[in-house]
Amino acid sequence: METVAGFIFLFVSRGTLISVLFSLTHPELMEDPDDWVANTLRHQFSQMSVGGKLFGGVYLLVHGLLKLFLVAGLLRGRLWSFPTGMIVLVAFIGYQAYRMLHHFSVGLAFLTVLDGLIIALIYNEYCHSKRNRLTISDEQSKEQTRKL
Repeated sequence: METVAGFIFLFVSRGTLISVLFSLTHPELMEDPDDWVANTLRHQFSQMSVGGKLFGGVYLLVHGLLKLFLVAGLLRGRLWSFPTGMIVLVAFIGYQAYRMLHHFSVGLAFLTVLDGLIIALIYNEYCHSKRNRLTISDEQSKEQTRKL
């Protein structure tokens, strides 16, 4: 999703992004003019500079591609990818926190929380995978001992 959003930010004009966003949020604001999410999105996109759009696009693209690479390792059961993924995401969280100290962004705060949740899920899966590997390894050792 982040990779797609990165491509959209890079290759769709700022005006088109704002038009699409305004079209998407219009029905919600007709129903509830004080909707915080819709109003915040409109405000953030209206205030976005060309440099901010470029930074956001590159950041989302790199962030998404790194996650795809790490997910490929995780799905293949490569144990190295679990701690690597957590380290990369912690680095992203650190950078995101640094950016938010200088200029708060709801989108960046959302990505930061999402990255934290992903780290928790990766850690949980890492512990589970390690336990399973140890169990399989112990069973194989016992079987080899019985054969001797």
